[in-house]
Amino acid sequence: MFKGFYNLTSAMLTHQQNLNVIANNMINVSTAGYKQDRYTASTFDEVMYSRVGNKYNRGEEIGRQSYIRAASDIDTDYTQGTLEPTGLPLDFAINGDGFFAVQLADGTTGYTREGNFSLDDEGYLCLPGFGQVLDSQNRPIQLGTDKITGDEAGILYYGGTPLARLGVFSFADLEALERNDRGLFTGGQPTLMDTPKVLNGYVERSNTDIIKQMTEMITYQRALQSAAQTSKMYDQLMTKATTDIGRM
Repeated sequence: MFKGFYNLTSAMLTHQQNLNVIANNMINVSTAGYKQDRYTASTFDEVMYSRVGNKYNRGEEIGRQSYIRAASDIDTDYTQGTLEPTGLPLDFAINGDGFFAVQLADGTTGYTREGNFSLDDEGYLCLPGFGQVLDSQNRPIQLGTDKITGDEAGILYYGGTPLARLGVFSFADLEALERNDRGLFTGGQPTLMDTPKVLNGYVERSNTDIIKQMTEMITYQRALQSAAQTSKMYDQLMTKATTDIGRM
């Protein structure tokens, strides 16, 4: 009886975490360059049942059982989203691998696929609300004007004169990246890409499949409600076992 209650509680926690991840994906469906997350769970180590207490005081294995599921990890799907033309001179999208580098307020560097850039008050290329965009030598890019063009290598031109080159970095191990509380990726070992494919006047849309996310949300909501209702039944049974049966 109590094992069933543990399993139901575990199911409710797992379904709620799935709903949290799906909700975040749906909120960011319009965020350029956003990469959707997926929650994964695994079971605790199996519990071994043993018969003990014989005259030799040795245990004898009679079976194994797993009680509860636990949070394992939140995996990020790095597949490319749709490249959408905007015609804006400060919009950039990466076709293929790579991330733009942004200098954060604390001096660290964050990496993103979001390329709808702007100019700050000092004329530096920036990702609004995050920080200044870095060039291939990890330096802020000062343009002073938005009358620019860019080629596939990420080189920015003003009237035919090269001004700077966007820093596009790749990671051999994407699993080493961590998404910070503002949605940028940090960590890992970045490597400057020699031949990136950068499109000027484009942005990469989120790779979130909104239909699939809505379907999964309905599924997990119903599973959560079902587990909650069944857990109430277990609670009533346990109450009855400790009151009515206990008096017998």
